[in-house]
Amino acid sequence: MYGKISGTVSDSSGASIGEANVTLANLDNNEKHQITTNASGSYSFVNIEPGRYKIQAEKSGFKNFVREPIIVEIESGLKIDIVMPVGAASETVEVTGQTPLLQPETNSLGQVIEQRTVTELPLNGRNPLALAELVPGVVPQGQPSAGNSATGNPVGANPFALGDFQVGGGMAGQSQILIDGVPTNGAYLNVVTVIPTQDAIEEFKVQTNNLGPEYGRFAGGVINLSTKSGTNKFHGSLYEFIRNKVLNANDFFDNRNGVKRPPFTQNQYGANVGGPIVRDKLFFFGSYEGFRLRKGSPFQTFVPTAAERTGDFSAVGSSNTSSAFTIYDPTTSGVGGNPACNGDAATCRTAFPGNVIPPARIDPTAQALLNFFPAPTPGLENSPTGNFADSYSTGGDVNQYNGRIDYTLSQKQRIFGRYTYSHILSLPDAPFNKICTDRCTETTTAHQVSLGDTIVFSPKTILDLHVGYTRYVYLRTPLSQGIDLSQFGPNWKALTNQMTYTHIPQVCVSESSGDGHWGGGWCAQGTGSGIGAFDDTYSFVPALSEILGKHTLKIGAEYRILRNNYYQSNDPAGLFQFDAGMTAANPLNPNNGSVGIKAAAGGNGFASFLLGFGSTSGTNSVTEPAKTADQNLYWAVYAGDTWNLTKKITLNLGVRVDLQGDWTERFNRIVALNTKEASPLLAMSSSVSSAFPSLKG
Repeated sequence: MYGKISGTVSDSSGASIGEANVTLANLDNNEKHQITTNASGSYSFVNIEPGRYKIQAEKSGFKNFVREPIIVEIESGLKIDIVMPVGAASETVEVTGQTPLLQPETNSLGQVIEQRTVTELPLNGRNPLALAELVPGVVPQGQPSAGNSATGNPVGANPFALGDFQVGGGMAGQSQILIDGVPTNGAYLNVVTVIPTQDAIEEFKVQTNNLGPEYGRFAGGVINLSTKSGTNKFHGSLYEFIRNKVLNANDFFDNRNGVKRPPFTQNQYGANVGGPIVRDKLFFFGSYEGFRLRKGSPFQTFVPTAAERTGDFSAVGSSNTSSAFTIYDPTTSGVGGNPACNGDAATCRTAFPGNVIPPARIDPTAQALLNFFPAPTPGLENSPTGNFADSYSTGGDVNQYNGRIDYTLSQKQRIFGRYTYSHILSLPDAPFNKICTDRCTETTTAHQVSLGDTIVFSPKTILDLHVGYTRYVYLRTPLSQGIDLSQFGPNWKALTNQMTYTHIPQVCVSESSGDGHWGGGWCAQGTGSGIGAFDDTYSFVPALSEILGKHTLKIGAEYRILRNNYYQSNDPAGLFQFDAGMTAANPLNPNNGSVGIKAAAGGNGFASFLLGFGSTSGTNSVTEPAKTADQNLYWAVYAGDTWNLTKKITLNLGVRVDLQGDWTERFNRIVALNTKEASPLLAMSSSVSSAFPSLKG
């Protein structure tokens, strides 16, 4: 997160000047660094915070040298050679201007996104990482139209969307992101836990190749972000960005279906302020940003008619077929003179008289689930694209707070601390009562603490310490979680104690196998999808820099504890498929044509649902989540050397050893089959041990 300035001091003839005093001063907070050149005239400042600086050089018998402003960027390596003509010390050579400086001190490839770019470029959603795609070699992934883009706002997006970009050809989601030297990637599949708001970031650098040995545990690139700190002057701002539906056109299909222009309101607002608490010593910076999005999402599908709810399928109704298909009783297969259902007979079942299911035959669970299907929309009874249309509300909220304190204890020590709180609420996509088309309510909460301490033992020996902690909690909660299952029948009530959490059974009612004709998004597993990810990441990064003549040595280590407590299930109360096959004349006879499509085949998917006879086509599953507490311990040590071989040649040397530990379950609750170990059944049962004394696994 720091920069570096080095160079040589010489006279007008090019001869080196040793024992010259070189001073580097921060123009915003007056922090100073001092060093004396060695016999070859070389000097070097390391661990320099990004900012505007002034450099001065003094030596008896030579004119003083002053250059300003010098812009030090994050992870930069500047080379500034100083020329001091012979003259009185009372005379000064001043160099001004902001000519771009080369960075020959590092061969790392990357690009800095500086403060003005971060602050002023318009970003829809104001996600600073959207600016990373300005860097060559960075390719954002995801689907912007679906809100799952690395460059978009996190509301409504997949939790992994923020890190979903490729750097330097690496795999998406596997880059490392550091904020003030602290990793913001969590244990939960390297998820990006928090990104400070646009107005809280000073600048950041995207490094794509040839990184130094201080970086590890990534497969792609490294993004270093530096947050703003206070200065000797008070600065602050207030802002709000507004979008609404006033100038938006209505959707074509909404117009056709008589649905009004859906609502759309987006507000993003915030404030920040920074300044001195004690001039030249103690500084603060704080920011808040809120985001509110409410929008209407068009939705159209088929729902059962009033007659179909009672079992009457004598009309076409909601099936959208050319005519009312005959429905057959699945319990009459091979009964009462009917042949067995195989590929020979055209009909193997008895048709329901009048194409009406008797009320006593309607399954009680299906009867209860009818309450979750809405009534058709008036005027859409004969619509070929769905007899139900609505524009339901989606969107979400974001709140983020950032606070930072910088304290210069002395010229030999400075410390800083930052706390970031972020809360993201994504509202459910729920066009039906408690039925979500994809994911239901999602909340993401992150707390991050970053502490840094820079100790100057001497102008040539500097110790830098960074400690970080991030708590990340991601919860996906079904709207029907905790529902009383007794309303679906006594057998469902009996299952309550066996479920991690209760929710409405999911049904996918199709006409032809897998088409999800009735209810649309109810077929998605999002209806019951529940996830709990509780992430803790601890990090400790010490680094010692030593300047030895033409060598700038850096020795350091990195230690992380990554913990992920997790559970997930998409269908703990089951996902059940229904189609026209169970009420068709003979679903196994290919001569009848496709079931649910051809009138000769007969059958109706919703009739099969009312009878409670499911289909083996598609996915029928019941999955109970297992709760785990996973942990990974990560160690790394490294050493690097920046060797100024000559005035024009600099070598960057380094070595790093990564010790990536194994993932373990902290409470030993994961079971694995080991065919070489004695079976635990031997100790549990004497009859097993006597019958199978050598049982393994």
